Order: sequence, then C-alpha cells, then structure tokens
Amino acid sequence: MLIIKRKYISLVFFALLGLVYFITISNLDINPFFRSQIALMPTQFAVIIYLTYLRWSRKESAES
Repeated sequence: MLIIKRKYISLVFFALLGLVYFITISNLDINPFFRSQIALMPTQFAVIIYLTYLRWSRKESAES
C-alpha cells in the first residue's frame, strides 16, 4: 500500500512539474526554433543522467 502511495505522489509531482514547465515554455516570446530546443533540454538531461548511471553501475558490478 505504501509503495502505491509513493508512486502516486511521484506521478502527481512530476505531472505538475511538467505542466508548469510547459506553461512557462509556452509563454516565452522567443524564436520557435529556440523554444523547441529549450523544450527538449529536460529530456536530454534525463538521458545523460540515466546513461551515466548505467555506465557506473556496470563498472561497480564488474569490479565485484
């Protein structure tokens, strides 16, 4: 039950965070090309962090 509640809270938190980010990007008065680049930055950062985590976890498991 506790795990479901944590997942639900995380889902709501990230949904609100995404909504705020979308509204902020939509209200910026900049070139549409730059707006699309800014909109993709969180995804790019998440992929970099995920791949770095995978690489470090493989190094640690190989050393053990």
